[in-house]
Amino acid sequence: MPKQSAPQELAGIAPKLVEVTDEVLFGDVWERPGLSPRDRSLVTVSVLAALYRAEQLDYHLGVALDNGLSVEELSEAITHLAFYAGWPNAMTAITRLKRLADERAA
Repeated sequence: MPKQSAPQELAGIAPKLVEVTDEVLFGDVWERPGLSPRDRSLVTVSVLAALYRAEQLDYHLGVALDNGLSVEELSEAITHLAFYAGWPNAMTAITRLKRLADERAA
């Protein structure tokens, strides 16, 4: 999988944010050996869904699939978190997962 990176079109308005995202978040935190990329993706998707961060969720659902999680595993995680993070959050996340799965199947 290619290394993750902040959207480079944001560098013109927020160069330091892009730099820190690339160097610290994706260059250090995501590369630490304590968790696999797959496990980091599961944690990230779960937190983004729980906090209703739908805009970031779209990107990270794709990363999660690329990191080896299946649609079924992501669906199960989202179903599980519905009881802890709220039904609307889970319904939004599962709708976005379905859209992504349909796009990838096409």
